[in-house]
Amino acid sequence: MSQLMAELEGRPRLTVVEALRRGAATDGDFLQFEEATYTFADVDRLSTAFAHELRKLGVARGDRVAALLDNSIDQIVTWFAANKLSAVWVPLNVAYRGEFLRHQLVDSAPRILVCDSAYLDHVLEVQDAVTDLEVILRRGAVPASAVRSRAAIAALADHRGANDSPLGDDPAPGDLSMLIYTSGTTGPSKGCMISHNYICHQGVQSLLAIPPVAGDVLYTCLPLFHVSAIDTVMSALLAGIKIYVAEKFSASRFWSEIQVSGATNARIMSSIFTIVADGPETPEMQACYGQLRAVSGSPIQPDVRRKWHERFGVRFVNSFTYGLSEGVRLSMSRFGEDIADGSVGRIDDTAFEVAILDDEDRRLADGQIGEIAFRPKLPNIMFEGYWRRPDETAKAWRGLWMHTGDMGRIAEGFLYFTDRKKDYVRSRGENISSFEIERAVTLHPQVLEVAAHAAQDGRGEDCLKLTVVLVAGSDLTEKELCGWCVEELPYFAVPRYIEFRPELPKTPTHKIQKNVLRAQGLTPGTWERPEAESRRR
Repeated sequence: MSQLMAELEGRPRLTVVEALRRGAATDGDFLQFEEATYTFADVDRLSTAFAHELRKLGVARGDRVAALLDNSIDQIVTWFAANKLSAVWVPLNVAYRGEFLRHQLVDSAPRILVCDSAYLDHVLEVQDAVTDLEVILRRGAVPASAVRSRAAIAALADHRGANDSPLGDDPAPGDLSMLIYTSGTTGPSKGCMISHNYICHQGVQSLLAIPPVAGDVLYTCLPLFHVSAIDTVMSALLAGIKIYVAEKFSASRFWSEIQVSGATNARIMSSIFTIVADGPETPEMQACYGQLRAVSGSPIQPDVRRKWHERFGVRFVNSFTYGLSEGVRLSMSRFGEDIADGSVGRIDDTAFEVAILDDEDRRLADGQIGEIAFRPKLPNIMFEGYWRRPDETAKAWRGLWMHTGDMGRIAEGFLYFTDRKKDYVRSRGENISSFEIERAVTLHPQVLEVAAHAAQDGRGEDCLKLTVVLVAGSDLTEKELCGWCVEELPYFAVPRYIEFRPELPKTPTHKIQKNVLRAQGLTPGTWERPEAESRRR
């Protein structure tokens, strides 16, 4: 492993195809699903055979091959097969339907779609707009609705192929490997053009953050259309170690999957941390105490982090990282490193130059809050632009800085995230971070979820509103929550308006749509704070 880590420190330029070829030479176990385990050589052979089939169907360099698949070996094989033809893999969220699905299929314009039968009806509902789609390879039984399809529908099982002869020219590190779509919290989602070297470098950074040791096994229950899961697969591929990929997250199966897989390093996401941390004691949980030496994901509240350390014996709970689809990881932490309190890690200055800019794109001094911007020090370690959107690419990449739309500050080499720029609220002469407000209000024992956002009431200035989801069975009132805020928050951060709802509007990737909340403004169900409440302290 020491030789591998020395190579990774040099930030090698790689392709997905080359990384798989290296792994296939070892023939160790690579991918474990509930139903089967596949070696690196198995995956190399299966993806080559499928690539030959895709070529027969007309796929060539630069074509898009979309996938609407649950976690399975076929998702990984589709990715690698497309890349072996220098084609572009487009993994789609299986929750997409209607306009979400139509937009991304039209925008990416794939020739081939590999689709689980359970989602085929969603495709057929929007097929009239998807004029470039020629063939749908269905995984599973054919539904009766398939007769309505404009594109030819064929069984994936009939096209897995058997020819494992070499395919010819390999892609270059700067060639596109995939399109990853943004979550669309501020408008229609955009396809981020991800090169081979970018996604490989992301795996490199993961391994630098948590260096592998002999016998390591990775685990993820995240969907394989999500970049965090893709990153975890790349980490296993580059390190030559096994990864267990769960079908999906299940609170009841989590510890049994950790136990069966022998996982020592898990990649999960924010809500999963809390659900598992507060879960019931089980024999599987007790048996796995100390087995996980590291878990990664963000964000994590300090009390949740403590539970993972104390209750499960996890040595390193790594949420100290910052990045976005356009560029990762701008900051990170390494196993055993001391991290500045409140930061999102140390800036990875080997790979990126990070700056804080004001509204006129002037660089701010350390400690000052402004927009986080970055640019690469190495080729092909950030996105290549937004697919078919040169104007939006130029707008984001103005002044030779990639603008993240996030607010933050830098101090002593550490990066501190403050808020989304569009989510900042200017009220009572103060800039208010919705991120900080939400982090505080979620500490209330009866608050399940909260979104802090601006609301206009015609008085000429933003007013702070909290839209809140309470825990089941709560009898908390808006006035009581406001009183709690008076005691726990700065005076200027006490909300003027509060609204309780059964759920918050979210994208299919479960990100809160604050643009929707801002547009809805002061609804009939909104409670307004009496002036006396804000003066009580």
